[in-house]
Amino acid sequence: MSKSNKKPVWAPATLSEYDGVRFLHLDSIWVQGAMRIRKPQQLELEYIQRMMVWMLWRESESLRDGHALQLGLGAAALTRFCHKVLRMRTTAVEINPTVISACRAWFHLPEDDARLMVVNADAARWVENPQHVQTVDVLNIDLYDHDAASPVLDDEAFYAHCRQLLVEGGLMTVNLFGRDASFARSALRIARVFGSDQVWSLAPTKEGNTIVVAGRGVQVPDREELERRAANIESLYALPARKWLRLVRPLPLNLIQQLEIEPRT
Repeated sequence: MSKSNKKPVWAPATLSEYDGVRFLHLDSIWVQGAMRIRKPQQLELEYIQRMMVWMLWRESESLRDGHALQLGLGAAALTRFCHKVLRMRTTAVEINPTVISACRAWFHLPEDDARLMVVNADAARWVENPQHVQTVDVLNIDLYDHDAASPVLDDEAFYAHCRQLLVEGGLMTVNLFGRDASFARSALRIARVFGSDQVWSLAPTKEGNTIVVAGRGVQVPDREELERRAANIESLYALPARKWLRLVRPLPLNLIQQLEIEPRT
């Protein structure tokens, strides 16, 4: 049987505006991202702000160093922040070309330059490329389809490739949205790949987004140092880092017990 030459049909990107905020949609009511029109570099949505919680695990002096990668562009909030505010080398991988076009037209996503590359590609294929192994310091994953039901990529093989992308001491944040059971399954997959002592999560937002943090050989500083870092982040970037510090927690004991019971695959 011959393979079909049909090009995939992508959900069209649309927008809405309310109270000074522009929202990105993919042919549904679900919000894929948002931008405050008069403050385009500001991170508007709470869960997007929490995707930056990796900043607590990095020394203040090296916060801006290295390469940041986003899998899933959304409304380009994290990409704009890493590129324009932190001034990091930044790459974003987005499978839907209409999202990239919408972000460039409506959400202040600049054209590629020496520090920015936006790639129209399948994230699953991109992370498998051996050329990308240990080239990423910070990885943000927010991969949902237009129905926002569950992550598009969420198996152990995918997370293993994500870990391979990270340099030693690198950090990954993942947006998990859904029921408790869905979160538990995803968190277990991440912990099997990264190790239970390298995985943390924040309490869910009121909308139901839970951010998971995973590190590759990360050393956690003492509480006093974390508090210093949080104060520095708030002062420089107006992000609620001290609140993150109150919300972050290790992998729950019941999940660690499941890790010990269930075989690694």
